[in-house]
Amino acid sequence: MRSVFVFAVGGVLAITPALAVAQEQGPVQQQAALPNQTLAQKRAARLDELFASLKRESNEVKAARIASLIQNQWQNSGSATVDLMMAWSAKAMEDKKYSMALDFLDQVVVMKPDYAEGWNRRATLHFMMNDYGRSMADIQRTLSLEPRHFGALSGMAAILKDTGRKEAALEAFERVLTVYPMLRAAQAQAGELADELTGQRT
Repeated sequence: MRSVFVFAVGGVLAITPALAVAQEQGPVQQQAALPNQTLAQKRAARLDELFASLKRESNEVKAARIASLIQNQWQNSGSATVDLMMAWSAKAMEDKKYSMALDFLDQVVVMKPDYAEGWNRRATLHFMMNDYGRSMADIQRTLSLEPRHFGALSGMAAILKDTGRKEAALEAFERVLTVYPMLRAAQAQAGELADELTGQRT
């Protein structure tokens, strides 16, 4: 989920040396190159490779680059029409034209219901509109399609924290860190919540 919180993860779009080695040597890449694999299978293999690298990476800057590569994979819907409406929705959100953005995103999820980033973008919009119920519903749809979506997990954690469900929020941040261990914002939030909950129990 891209929004006010740890939803958007920045980073330079570049392949790290570790990734370059993985691309040359990893079995996932060898499988992805097989001619009998579909484009969807190749993309799934690529995501698996990136997530494995993200989980192993202990350098914050390199991890952010890998996260950006993952986000690039998520953004590609495979449909020029959907990609265009996603771009329009992003501009409308930037201009705070939320009703217009919602119209675009409603069309996106109808046209391509298996596109996780469409649901995630709409979840972000609902969050920005302070509609936590609809945001959480779209987060759940996102995670049903991509359980490793660290943006959607971060959005869930933010909503749970904002609504006073601190234990559940801590669990959500821990899920983020299982996928993306070097996400500093999630580390800080998890530590803060853990301290608060420990203080409440003593």
